[in-house]
This record gives sequence, structure tokens and C-alpha cells, in this order.
Amino acid sequence: MLCIDAGEPVPVTPEAFSGLVFMGGPMSVNDDLPWIAPALALIRAAAATGIPVLGHCLGGQLMAKALGGSVGRNPIKEIGWGTVRVLESPAARDWFGATKSFESFHWHGETFALPPGAERILESVYCANQAFALGPHLALQCHVEMTEAMIQSWCEVGADEIAAAIASPAVQAPRQMQAMNAANLPAMRAVAEQLYGRWARGLQR
Repeated sequence: MLCIDAGEPVPVTPEAFSGLVFMGGPMSVNDDLPWIAPALALIRAAAATGIPVLGHCLGGQLMAKALGGSVGRNPIKEIGWGTVRVLESPAARDWFGATKSFESFHWHGETFALPPGAERILESVYCANQAFALGPHLALQCHVEMTEAMIQSWCEVGADEIAAAIASPAVQAPRQMQAMNAANLPAMRAVAEQLYGRWARGLQR
């Protein structure tokens, strides 16, 4: 694992890796940060050589921008649990299997537009582009990787952001989010295992 936002250098080329996974973060891909341009270049190089890339939230936005899409403000900030719907398409079924909808965790104020050739495979009421697939690459706007401990930590660190946005119809108070964990985490974990298993089939050995 590389903590590029903490100063660890971004690899220049992807050839040493079977696949690349980019996680979330509080920054914007449009911020003037020293590691963003090298990360975008790394994603483009991986895509050009067929090395699978997987992105969560900020990671998905990095993928979209690197591959020719754009990232901007979502009309509604989403923080907390919310239903996402799998689209009716062969690509969506390939990634999600029989799942038609599930409760996913969200924490974002921006979202991506699809890059050329990508297919939208997941949506929510408040954010049309919750995931896209492009060959072996998968970009997610929502957070299927969450655990109970992560949600508790994020609620503590992001308390001010939640308070400032609580009027949004898609923002939940920390107590409300955590009360829904027991009901939602097992099903979301099963979806995550499905997605990660499908993505892993494309890894170069």
C-alpha cells in the first residue's frame, strides 16, 4: 500500500503491479496537489497496457479524469447509507451478478462524468453515476469497502462536514448511520466480494 497523499512517490510505470487500486480521500481531483498529475498518468499507463484499475470514490474520480471524463460538483451531497440500483445491462450483470439493488455507503460532494467508452452500471436517486466499467477497469463513486470501525472513524473526523450539510436529503446524522450498520453491512460486503472477485479475474499474474 502506498500513501501518496502522505508524500510517498507515485510509481512512474505500472508494470511492477498486477492491478492498481485507488481509495478515497477528502480532497478533490481538481485540487492543485503534487501527486494528482502522476496518479492520473499512472492510471492512463495502466489502462494502455491492460492492467486492471479499481477506484473507490476519489479513486473512481481519478480514473474518470485520467481516462477522458470530468469531475465536478454533484447536485446533492451524499453522506451515509443510501440505495443504489444496478442498471439492466450485460455489463452491469457481469459485474454485479444477480444483485439488483443494495444499500451502499456514501461520502461525497463531487462526482464523475463517464470517460469515452465507459458504461454506467450503477445509479442512485441523488447521483446518476455511481459506477462505471471500462473493460477490466471498475470505478465506484460509492463506498462498498466500508467496515463498522471505518464508519465510526469517519463520523468522528467528519463531524463538522456532516453538521454543515445535515439539511441535505442525502446526509444522515452519525447516530442514524451507525444504527443502520448491522442491517446494511453484511449485504454490502457480499456485493463487494462479488465486485472484487470479478475484478481480480482480470489481474495479470
